[in-house]
Amino acid sequence: MDDVNTGLRTVGVTRYVTPLREGGSLPAIAEADDGFLYVLKFRGAGQGPRALIAELIGGEVARLLGLRIPELVLAVVDEAFGRTEGDEEIQDLLKASTGLNLGLHYLSGAFTFDPRVTPVAAETASLIVWLDAFLMNVDRTARNTNLLVWHKELWLIDHGASLYFHHASADFNIQSRRPFPPIREHVLLRAAAALEEADRKAQELLTAEGLKQITGMIPEEWLEPGEPPEVQRNRYADFLIQRLEASEIFVKEAQHAREILI
Repeated sequence: MDDVNTGLRTVGVTRYVTPLREGGSLPAIAEADDGFLYVLKFRGAGQGPRALIAELIGGEVARLLGLRIPELVLAVVDEAFGRTEGDEEIQDLLKASTGLNLGLHYLSGAFTFDPRVTPVAAETASLIVWLDAFLMNVDRTARNTNLLVWHKELWLIDHGASLYFHHASADFNIQSRRPFPPIREHVLLRAAAALEEADRKAQELLTAEGLKQITGMIPEEWLEPGEPPEVQRNRYADFLIQRLEASEIFVKEAQHAREILI
């Protein structure tokens, strides 16, 4: 069914299939009541609901830019779910994740992107580099590309490490105008020869209204208690809008990092 508050479909998790043990957040492949498999990101994992907020914002901004992202859904884990799970660590995770979690449609048969094997056009590489500098995503490096090749097309996954500053009590307004030094480690930086063109395209495709619609999707359940949900959603929206206005800062930094690289 459609969730009118978020714009995302809501599914019920019916079967835990297998854990994905890449990293500490312990995502898993799970089956839902719509018959599809999803990669489930749990609110009870180490970084908590804020990682899910970053995943939602990152994925939907990428979608606005025309990049390929698996469908995101809200995934409900029932209180009784996982009681028969034999692994204690997984059982604890499922208990801590009762309620709304985030699922990404599972791309069966996809394989991890390898820049030495799969060439990426400068326009696409530049737009992805722009996206990750915009979102301050520290996790798209040669060590962990978070890119999949599925049906000969490039798909972006895992934006939970974006907006990393929101895990601390950082001032969003200050962060919005800061450069992003980790862009020098980006797996596609060498191929990103069209960063100015990517910036122009992003400026056309991303609007204040569109960014507010995305932050309006954040479920209240993932936000901090004690502060009105709209105040928190607006804080994310303001960050994105201000960062878009200041894109020259991170574009120039990425161009400089690329010049050093090549």
